[in-house]
Amino acid sequence: MSGHSKWSQIKRQKGAADVKRGMVFTKMTKEIMLAAKEGGGDPDANFRLRLAMDRARAVNMPRDNIQRAIERATGGDDGSALESIVYEGYAPGGVSVMIEAATDNRNRTVSEIRAAFTRGGGKLGEAGSVQWLFEQKGVIEIDTKGKDPDAIQLAAIDAGAEDVEVEPGLATVYTTPTSFERVKKALESAGIKTGAAELSMRPTTTVRVEGDAARKLLGLVETLEDLDDVIKVHANFDVPEEVLQHA
Repeated sequence: MSGHSKWSQIKRQKGAADVKRGMVFTKMTKEIMLAAKEGGGDPDANFRLRLAMDRARAVNMPRDNIQRAIERATGGDDGSALESIVYEGYAPGGVSVMIEAATDNRNRTVSEIRAAFTRGGGKLGEAGSVQWLFEQKGVIEIDTKGKDPDAIQLAAIDAGAEDVEVEPGLATVYTTPTSFERVKKALESAGIKTGAAELSMRPTTTVRVEGDAARKLLGLVETLEDLDDVIKVHANFDVPEEVLQHA
């Protein structure tokens, strides 16, 4: 799993989220606002909002911040102008990129994303140009240190997981979007503590990139992730482990 999901997991281990906590809170606020705007402010009746709130708590976002985001989105004020949009493009090495953004100004957002692609040696594409290379999946990470990875893998499959990738210290569970919450609850009921959990876009094929091209690629992806309006970046790269570790 030497791809985007692996890189994201390495960054979490290094504490990158703590270094950029203000940025993380800003992105989580927008994600919560979008979920509340589109599905209502009651997390019991809005799975997307419930998931966004769980992700916000996982990065220690204060309860008051979460509640204010919901109120802004459902109160008809500035939150009503926020909309979700997906951009697609190409990174160095022929890697395909999907970008989930939340914006109140499309012109600003597309300008910033286009500039990031240009500086990073990539290119912004047309709608639908790479989306067909990805499929939405539920992704649940489990820390396997001190545990039996085989038992975790079996429990996940029994709970309805589609696939489980096991590597030293980590098991990554993939589900269909509709079974995601059920599988997560079943694992937790079995006494298995879950870590990062989200709906994400998993590439159906990957592109191997090495050396300087891989480092340039990761630089572009990180630049995109750091943009204020960008919520998530998905890419179908496969790069060497040592490049990921030193990115």
